[in-house]
Amino acid sequence: MATIGSVTKRVDGRYDGEIRTLSVRASIAIVPVTEKASPSQPDYRVLSEGIEIGAGWIRTGQISGKEYVALSIAAPELGTKTLYANLGRAAGQTDPDVFALIWNPQD
Repeated sequence: MATIGSVTKRVDGRYDGEIRTLSVRASIAIVPVTEKASPSQPDYRVLSEGIEIGAGWIRTGQISGKEYVALSIAAPELGTKTLYANLGRAAGQTDPDVFALIWNPQD
């Protein structure tokens, strides 16, 4: 699994960091949605320089039973396909507030 960025969780539940690929380097904020109208709506909005580029949903791992955030990101700079990533621990990371954006390619 490829790591395509990292974020740090803030006290208010927001994550700040960046996406890093071979062709893109962009600051991002993953901001909690405080007033959801329905359970199917995203739990987070993904922003870059104030522009919404994606969304995130809290999911529960089938094996671990632990919650994680699944992201869906799309922007012209990323090409015609949507980028899917999960927030998870990077190998060797000891800070509990730092998460890797782990690329989850879809066919």
